[in-house]
Amino acid sequence: MNKFTISPSLMCLDWLRAEDQIIELQNSKLVDYFHVDIIDGKFAPDFTMGSSIINSLLKVIQLPLDYHLMTYEPNDYIDSFPVTKGSYFSIHQESTRNLHRDLITIKNKGYKVGVALSPGTSLDTLEYVIEDIDMVIVMTVNPGYLGQPLVPQAIKKIQKLKKLIKDMNLDVKVSVDGNVNLKTLPDMLMAGADHAVLGSSGLFREKNLTEQLKNIKKTVEKYR
Repeated sequence: MNKFTISPSLMCLDWLRAEDQIIELQNSKLVDYFHVDIIDGKFAPDFTMGSSIINSLLKVIQLPLDYHLMTYEPNDYIDSFPVTKGSYFSIHQESTRNLHRDLITIKNKGYKVGVALSPGTSLDTLEYVIEDIDMVIVMTVNPGYLGQPLVPQAIKKIQKLKKLIKDMNLDVKVSVDGNVNLKTLPDMLMAGADHAVLGSSGLFREKNLTEQLKNIKKTVEKYR
């Protein structure tokens, strides 16, 4: 069984206290990555961090990054972001004309690679690439704005994906992204999630980030 890992989403930081929050999260020793959402305003609404902001944050960040590109033709953006040791770089199946080509290009640059699937995208699209990847991000909300409700069908998708990975004897992490919190996490864990992206509903609405992470860890220990 893969170790369960946690990745706070940098887009949900309180930007007036970004450095303090990053340092607190790292000092807690309870997070494994920082999740970086890159949104182009076309594949998904809204915009997020560019390379200049990310490079500034890397002056403080000591953990690997978990990049999630919500952009059309992600291959055009790959060279814009620094490769840090142990980092993941995930792209959407729906956003590229040649998924396998882009995944191999990313892998050759030294990243671990992942495929992200929007709620309406079938697991069948992974059939010819799953042996070449390290992670699948199951989007439990539609890509875009913060604070969306969970798409309930996503739990069944996590179960089916986990079974596929076990049946093929692969070492592929199942990540959940979207409305991950103390209420929704148990079902995700029991379905087979190995990695959680924590955003506004699960972490950053709380005043004490470290205490909330401890609550998340207790939930993981109870249901996994």
